[in-house]
Amino acid sequence: MAEILVLVEHVDGAVKKVTLELLTLARSLGSPSAVWAGAGYSPDAKAQLAEYGADKIYVAGAAEIDDYVVAPKAELLAQLVSAAAPAAVLVAANAEGKEIAARLAIKTDSGVITDAVGLGEGVLAEQSIFGGGVDVKSRVAKGTPIVAVRPNAANPEPAAGAGAEEQVSVTLSDAAQAAKVVERVHEEKGARPELTEAAIVVSGGRGVGSAENFAVIERLADALGAAVGASRAATDAGWYPHQFQVGQTGKTVSPQLYIAAGISGAIQHRAGMQTAKTILAINKDPEAPIFELADFGVVGDLHQIVPQLSEEVEKRK
Repeated sequence: MAEILVLVEHVDGAVKKVTLELLTLARSLGSPSAVWAGAGYSPDAKAQLAEYGADKIYVAGAAEIDDYVVAPKAELLAQLVSAAAPAAVLVAANAEGKEIAARLAIKTDSGVITDAVGLGEGVLAEQSIFGGGVDVKSRVAKGTPIVAVRPNAANPEPAAGAGAEEQVSVTLSDAAQAAKVVERVHEEKGARPELTEAAIVVSGGRGVGSAENFAVIERLADALGAAVGASRAATDAGWYPHQFQVGQTGKTVSPQLYIAAGISGAIQHRAGMQTAKTILAINKDPEAPIFELADFGVVGDLHQIVPQLSEEVEKRK
């Protein structure tokens, strides 16, 4: 079977969920090979990657890879593309992953597809483009297909792979060492999942009314084990931090369930969430554009509906 390279996303040695999704997708295309770059590799990481289908694991454990920004990973992948001639390379469609994909495409003279929400036979990528207004299917026409896939594009499913380990080294060019990490700051992480990777997202908009009222959004999110999002109107008003903004100028999410409370559904917001598998809209305006997109809609005051919904969810936990 054709080899499919999957760049492993990891934090402090823990494999992130998006990597398991990529391995699941890779299995439908060929034989998955995980690529571990940087420090933190462990027997537990190896076991998890093999559990989700990695037939081979390339380990480039040099700590210096983590000392520089993005470029070393692109050089490592370029080296593996040259040596292994894979059928495709899959990375996560986050800020770092998309930059790595772009750099790798230039290094290997290949085509690149970003923000894929699905992958089919022959590395046929599904995308939502033009602010989410058009769904297309794309295929790379030159070189090795390089595809950045959005988190939650697939459900991670275990399927044991051989997990054969191969140690690799990479010689960094001067260009790859041009931007060096000089400081790292660890922020306290709450219990909620990361916004772009969450299976469920509960977002509030202008209809929430104030920063204090976002407590009702947070309560529902916590009851569902979800991430909290916000519309641009809410973040611009200072009701919620900008890093939680969902939309064309914020973050793009593709959860299994997206709950939009008090959000009208302007195109700027829709572009960041309309690839969600199921959308529930709560708005007191029956003509709100969000209802055109929603799978389920509730017309009413969110300040009455959301607390009731939270109570019902909490009763069933």
